[in-house]
Amino acid sequence: QVQLVETGGGLVQAGDSLRLSCAASGRTFNTNAMGWFRQAPGKEREFLGGISWSLGTTYIADSVKGRFTISRDNAKNTMYLQMISLKPEDTGVYYCAADQVHTGVIVDTPRGYDYWGQGTQVTVSS
Repeated sequence: QVQLVETGGGLVQAGDSLRLSCAASGRTFNTNAMGWFRQAPGKEREFLGGISWSLGTTYIADSVKGRFTISRDNAKNTMYLQMISLKPEDTGVYYCAADQVHTGVIVDTPRGYDYWGQGTQVTVSS
């Protein structure tokens, strides 16, 4: 089992920056990749990007490329989502997830992930 806890959400204004953290614990040594998703009210969960846990390589979705970056601190078992130039449409619940099945790839769909955090709310006011 892997436990994931997201922190760092909050209410910000358009144009602000925010960094989310995802702390992993438990049987994390089997993790191939981790991803960030968000879900706005009434919408499907959207893939934002992911990181290979061993290599540190990242993949950022086109919808947020140039504004969002992902990094990780292996020693702390923590993944980060740095967001800049936030827009009201970035509002939603942000989730991190861990994939312990798919080797060598960063999966961009929710069903590719085995473990999920509880989510943290990000609200961007105009």
